[in-house]
Amino acid sequence: MWGFLRFGRARSVAQETIAKSIPTIPSTRRCFSLGAAKMAGLRDPNTLSNYDAWRTKHTTANLKVDFEDKCLRGSVILELESQTDKASNEIILDSSYLAVDSVTLNSSPSAWEIKDRTECYGSPVHVAVPEGVAKGEIVKLEISLATTHKCTALQWLTAAQTSNQKAPFMFSQCQAIHARSLFPCQDTPDVKSTYDFNITSPYVVVASGVPLPTETEGLEGEKLYKFEQKVPIPSYLFALASGDIATAPIGKRSVVATGPNELKESQWELEADMDKFMDVAEKIVFPYQWGEYNVLVLPPSFPYGGMENPIFTFATPTIISGDRQNVDVIAHELSHSWSGNLVTSCSWEHFWLNEGWTTYLERRIQAAVHGNSAMFDFSAIIGWKALEESVEGHGKDHEFTKLLISHMGIDPDDAFSTVPYEKGFHFIYYLDRLVGRENFDKFIPFYFGKWATKSLDSYEFKATFLEFFGAPGYADLKEKIAGIDWEARFYNPGLPPKPDFDTSLVDVCYELARKWKQPGFSPSPSDISSWAGNQVLVFLNEVQGFEEPLTVEQTQAMGKAYGLAEGKNVELKEGYYQIAMRAKDASVYQGVAELLGQVGRMKFVRPLFRSLNKVDRDLALKTLERNRDFYHPICRQMVEKDLGVAGA
Repeated sequence: MWGFLRFGRARSVAQETIAKSIPTIPSTRRCFSLGAAKMAGLRDPNTLSNYDAWRTKHTTANLKVDFEDKCLRGSVILELESQTDKASNEIILDSSYLAVDSVTLNSSPSAWEIKDRTECYGSPVHVAVPEGVAKGEIVKLEISLATTHKCTALQWLTAAQTSNQKAPFMFSQCQAIHARSLFPCQDTPDVKSTYDFNITSPYVVVASGVPLPTETEGLEGEKLYKFEQKVPIPSYLFALASGDIATAPIGKRSVVATGPNELKESQWELEADMDKFMDVAEKIVFPYQWGEYNVLVLPPSFPYGGMENPIFTFATPTIISGDRQNVDVIAHELSHSWSGNLVTSCSWEHFWLNEGWTTYLERRIQAAVHGNSAMFDFSAIIGWKALEESVEGHGKDHEFTKLLISHMGIDPDDAFSTVPYEKGFHFIYYLDRLVGRENFDKFIPFYFGKWATKSLDSYEFKATFLEFFGAPGYADLKEKIAGIDWEARFYNPGLPPKPDFDTSLVDVCYELARKWKQPGFSPSPSDISSWAGNQVLVFLNEVQGFEEPLTVEQTQAMGKAYGLAEGKNVELKEGYYQIAMRAKDASVYQGVAELLGQVGRMKFVRPLFRSLNKVDRDLALKTLERNRDFYHPICRQMVEKDLGVAGA
């Protein structure tokens, strides 16, 4: 999922902001007037479409990227199959803040109407099918449209927000229910469609499809870029980006795409591990189904983490750290190629099926690539800490701490947290331990093979598990499997049972942190020379939590011995700078200001600004003003609020 990276893994974008607002969700975010989906008997409560009557089979997007007006304009063709025995005489699609010009049905004008908006699900588009069609027949619906300035799926970056400042940049983010602000669609993970992309832009385009050759050039240097997606995907995986983009190979089936200035370093960062990740993932599940696996590293001002769009993962530039210590996040995004993208939860209520499985596969890949089984537990221990923090923040009895969360009347974004990742992981890991790794490894390809290109709910997952282990060859597991309390696992709030972890990789981090409490401790580069970057980060976080801050002399000795301020690893730089600013070590303040002019990711920007503001408010304000045009508008607004200058 789109997310921020911590301890080498991806977490939800919403976690960057939701942690500041829990335990309550403002009542204005609730969509009390919905009810339509559940009343219609649909599995997804977050769509207004009548996808029980029609299902999108193929989508063709003919769109122009208009950087001047900051919009997409053109048409989208939906090929919809009738699902009812009785001829349905109306198609209902999701939309949000769209300008729709015309609608044709099978090339003929059709009556259509955009109904009143329902927060936060948008304004449904009703299209008349006067005579209806029989079950199984397909109609073509062409919709002429343009996005508006209220579009929630698109971000437009000025040239100043990119590294070489030569061209603007546009990227989309459709998860969870933002595709409806790009074009009318059945915006639910319970519907999957193949896609053709025909995108016109003055700059290079990437999309969530396999690139096709094209030489068509239009007015003023605009070019047509074509992509095809032959594997059916849900609407939230529709993705576009356009800007000054160059590519370089990073594997047998992979390229990295990014700005020309960052291309070589991005290639170096990813090329050593990309094929290793792919090889291990294919051995655990089965061969990769999407043709290519590419990574788009977004501009430095990109305020979020990453998104597992098929063919092109959209990634935060902070994974390019110059030490290959943050690339394990690609193991997470690659795992989504099976879990989430190929096999998909039917609604956001069952989101744990996407992220729990993905987190499990990511940790299996990490352990195999690093040749150390303790890496699996190391990542799980860090994840457990994050889960504890999330449960504590929400409250242990909160609805959002359940594995299955009711999304009736809420925006799915509001419910996103660590819970589906880590609590979902722990359910999968529990089943792994219950039946044994050898047996579970046989179940993995069975599950993903059975549900490939389909969507499912938690009870279908349960049925699939019981089907597989109900075979005669697993009679010895019958009693264990009968003891699984599925209802408790699905619906109990709070923390799940905690397994016994191999703590060897974490214990050394805490041991070093304790030494820093001892008077006269003298650090040495050898203290951390054999550690992975994530171990260093665990150590730094532990020191940050000391009741008494370090002295200025200690922080300077730490920075010198461990080289924390010299590297490109923003995770480690930010962790060290927080320790130094808490000690009021003025020697790092300028380094903090310089880093804030190089990174636009809110995970780092907001905490650094808050800490700098405490020790040198004048420098904090000057740094904000100097980088005002560099920051994404959302990031800039949040920092202004943090510094108390919003609206000034």
